[in-house]
Parts: sequence; structure tokens; C-alpha cells
Amino acid sequence: MPLNDEHFMRLALAEAATAAAAGEVPVGAVVVAADGGTVLAATHNRPVSGHDPTAHAEILALREAAARLGNYRLDGCTLYVTLEPCTMCVGALVHARVARVVYAAEEPKAGSLRSARQLMEPALGGWFNHRFAWQGGVLADESAALLQAFFRARRADAAGRA
Repeated sequence: MPLNDEHFMRLALAEAATAAAAGEVPVGAVVVAADGGTVLAATHNRPVSGHDPTAHAEILALREAAARLGNYRLDGCTLYVTLEPCTMCVGALVHARVARVVYAAEEPKAGSLRSARQLMEPALGGWFNHRFAWQGGVLADESAALLQAFFRARRADAAGRA
């Protein structure tokens, strides 16, 4: 694993912690430019606060990076995200033409790179007009711990109100 992968995933984890503090599911995302060192976007989930079901960390990061570059195509860019992307986000990543996706924890119910669906596998995703490389498991334990703590607290809150 390149050292930069861990560095940029730590930035995404910091964004995920910000999301948790705001009551959002703790997912963070960072887009790094093709030069491998310039952060174009760093953000976190905001569907609750934004009243927007599409406000996943990945989507917001792609929007921010595209605006910064002045182009919806993010050729050569890498997205770092703390949770395996869902189907919606994989579709957006294809349209953005990212080169690579690095995620931390797997998402067994909605993950669309390895877990629930394998949308980028040639036999299954051959219809896409763009393909990107991907890797999972970078700082997975840290991301999973943040998610588990968030949902444990949410369940405790719900039990306290019952």
C-alpha cells in the first residue's frame, strides 16, 4: 500500500468524524488530483442536514473537485472514501472518469465494488463507458470502529427514548 493511501485515508477519516459529530453517518471522502498530492476536495456525508438523499460524501467530493478544476471529468484523480461506495456513487465515479478509488471498510448491504455488488468486474460491469481501478481495506479497522460507535450510540439513544 503506498504511503499516500494511508495519509489521504486519514484525511477522509477526519471528515467522517466531523460527520458523526454532526449526527450524520460517519463517511468521509477526499479527491486527490492526478499529481498524487493535491487535495481537490475533502468532505463528508450530509444527507440529513442537507435534506438531500444524494449528499453522500463521494458525491459531494466529486462536485467540489469538479468545480475546483472547472471540469466534470476528473481524469487521473483518486477518490479516498471511508466506506465502500454504493451503486449511486459508483455510477457517479464512472461519469466523473476518476482513475482510482480507495476505500476503507466494506459495506456488506450496499457496497457496489466488492461486497453486495461487483459493478466494476468486467463480466458484470462491461457496459460502463469508463473503468477505474479500486482497492479496499485501507485503514478499514479505524473506519469500521467509527461506524460501529456511531450506530451503537444511535441505538442507545433510541432505546433511552422508548
